[in-house]
Amino acid sequence: MVGPYRGLFSTPGVKGFVVAGFLGRMPMSMLGIGIILLIEALTGSYATAGAVAATVSVSLAVAAPLSGRLVDRFGQARVVVPLTLTHGATLTGLMLCARHGAPLWTLFATGVAVGATALSLGSLVRARWSHLLAGSGRLHTAFSFESVADEVIFVAGPALVTALATMINPYAGLIVALTCTVVGTVAFALQRGTEPPVRPRQAGAGTPITIPGVALMSCAFLAMGAVFGSVDLITVAFADERGAKPMAGLLLASFAGGSLVSGLWYGSRRWSIPLSSRFVRSLAAFAAGLTPITLIGDLRLMAGALFLAGLAISPTIITGYSLTERLVPAGLLTEGMAWISTSVGFGVAIGAWAGGRLTDMFGASNAYGFSFACALLAVAIGVGGSAWLRTPVARQQS
Repeated sequence: MVGPYRGLFSTPGVKGFVVAGFLGRMPMSMLGIGIILLIEALTGSYATAGAVAATVSVSLAVAAPLSGRLVDRFGQARVVVPLTLTHGATLTGLMLCARHGAPLWTLFATGVAVGATALSLGSLVRARWSHLLAGSGRLHTAFSFESVADEVIFVAGPALVTALATMINPYAGLIVALTCTVVGTVAFALQRGTEPPVRPRQAGAGTPITIPGVALMSCAFLAMGAVFGSVDLITVAFADERGAKPMAGLLLASFAGGSLVSGLWYGSRRWSIPLSSRFVRSLAAFAAGLTPITLIGDLRLMAGALFLAGLAISPTIITGYSLTERLVPAGLLTEGMAWISTSVGFGVAIGAWAGGRLTDMFGASNAYGFSFACALLAVAIGVGGSAWLRTPVARQQS
């Protein structure tokens, strides 16, 4: 299973940007949960905590395609460094507002700034792979590797930030996330040898979201993001209701662990099934895997159920990025990939907000029904619009 991945690192400069990119996007699994834990500790309300986290996610979702367009136009380094430093300053401002008991609106205002200055670093990493391996069958393996790296982050990040916030200090998790963001992302940007060149924008080129296949996937990933956002918040409350709040990080690590295992397996195979069919089947498997979490009340059983639910995440995301790479012109690639992050980000915001409301009203176990309903919606979108993915380009195998 590991064999296909070894050859990826023979290209000069790859190890450097992979390591830096991994460290720089480590906070993507820590930021939302860290904010939820901090605000809930201060206010005692999961609804308020979810609303602030949702504000950050919405702001990030709006800004991601814009920052992607800037990267496509001016290059990664010229955009990444100033945005990252500004992001660090705004996150510090959010924590200071919370620390000194500033009015609630300041948390939302700084949350907007935090999200607006955050980068979809995974899109930039994948753009480098696309530049280095364009036209190669190894690009599928590279995207699979990055999905596995994302899941390692989602295994380690929630457990780390939850342990820091609950056992040391509510601010500790966000401080570690801030450090990883600045150090990793700046180090990534300074590695110019593997940076994709700036390609001139084609005359009359619009935005990738106007491409039917990209629009379809964006809607499906919006629904998937709602699952992620709601499961994150509801799982924290689920553990809290059972007097084991520090276990929330381990439960969420199980969710990501299932995706990690499936990502390794999926990337090691060569597929004859068309990308469009793989995408729809992965969505269906994701919904089926979520069914048990709506029926379980025991912490240990929930860990196993979340692992099962996570098994379809990586195949869906890997296929989505592969389809985007095929459907979007090279000069719009970073922006095109950012639309996946944007869609997931909007979904996470909706899920965090709705999950918080439903948890406060009906309890965590019942609130999981919302997550399952969003997964079914993603399947309906994928099945109903799958014809938009069946283009001559999308039929190519990877």
